[in-house]
Amino acid sequence: MIAFLYPGQGSQHAGMGAPWRQHESWELVNEASDATGRDVGHLLLEASDDDLRQTRNSQLATFVASMVAFDAVSRLGIETSGHAGHSLGEYTALAASGVLDFTDAVRLVAERGDAMQSAADEHDGTMAAVLGLDGEAVVAAVAGVDQCWVANYNAPGQVVIAGSPAGVDAGSAACKGAGAKRVLPLTVGGAFHTPHMSPAQERLDKAIGQTEFRAPDHPVYANVDGVRYETGDPWPQLLHDQLGGSVHWRHSLSAMVDDGYTTFVEIGPGTALSGMVKRTSRSAERLNVGTPADLDGLLEALGGRDRSEGAEGEFLYVTERLVVSPAAGVFVPDGVENGWRIETGSRLGTVGDHDVLSAFAGELIEFLALPGERVQLAQPIAWLRST
Repeated sequence: MIAFLYPGQGSQHAGMGAPWRQHESWELVNEASDATGRDVGHLLLEASDDDLRQTRNSQLATFVASMVAFDAVSRLGIETSGHAGHSLGEYTALAASGVLDFTDAVRLVAERGDAMQSAADEHDGTMAAVLGLDGEAVVAAVAGVDQCWVANYNAPGQVVIAGSPAGVDAGSAACKGAGAKRVLPLTVGGAFHTPHMSPAQERLDKAIGQTEFRAPDHPVYANVDGVRYETGDPWPQLLHDQLGGSVHWRHSLSAMVDDGYTTFVEIGPGTALSGMVKRTSRSAERLNVGTPADLDGLLEALGGRDRSEGAEGEFLYVTERLVVSPAAGVFVPDGVENGWRIETGSRLGTVGDHDVLSAFAGELIEFLALPGERVQLAQPIAWLRST
């Protein structure tokens, strides 16, 4: 079973969008700019590392970069059996799984980033990674420290504390005294996933209340409790709780391993989540898609497997491709029929005002969307066998 993982704030870096600039999936960057009124292309191509460390920039840029990579993977016909995202990445997981429409998601992320930036400006805060100490031991070590909390349970022996600078300094000393091998200060713009974020709660809740949540295509594992969710109804409350609550990423990964996931594909900038998977399960296969150059390796790693594995719905074979929706809206086919030869760039129909164009040449095996069906961004429309 294949799981898609989506990174959070801190994975961004200057120029991370440059490798995608000529890829078809770059169109999402333009859609994100239109939806938010911000120049997302500038963030992905020209913003400096210092600019991207600002919460309002890093969250929007990381979300869109990850969605571009996800869209590219979807165009190859590779699918997942489950989703999970770390902190900000949870919003990417919800958009990728269809719980959130892309336009709604990017607006929600932009509002979240702005609100958290304001909260961080109001409360001076920082974070530090505690290595070599289990979560319970870290909780016990900082229990008596003022203005210091556990923010992230990332993996066995990897926990993040956050709070005021003085609180994190005192918490770091307490963790070292409890046996931590190392405590590493993190270059971040605030004390995320702590009560320091409470000033952002009202703005985020208002934005969440204006957003439609749907059922996911596959389960999404939540940060706040590590539990899998297969409907959209719980997510407004889960996102509310996530803002100021700890990220239980270790518990999400452990639950996925227990549920039978054996391959974890990190989609978006950075490779931090793959390292956390390795700490959680030594036997799990770890793959990354951060640039277009990674797509061939992903196909090679997944495409040669035997159908006897019974992994229906997880991936297509190297000769098979999916044409996916370029937007959310109603699908209207162009009268193309199964068995027809499709050329690269051929129009198969429309979704709202957008043309559904094939990025591949091949034989049309089957339409996966019905005429008049309302589809979501990146939802499979048709199945081709490349020739």
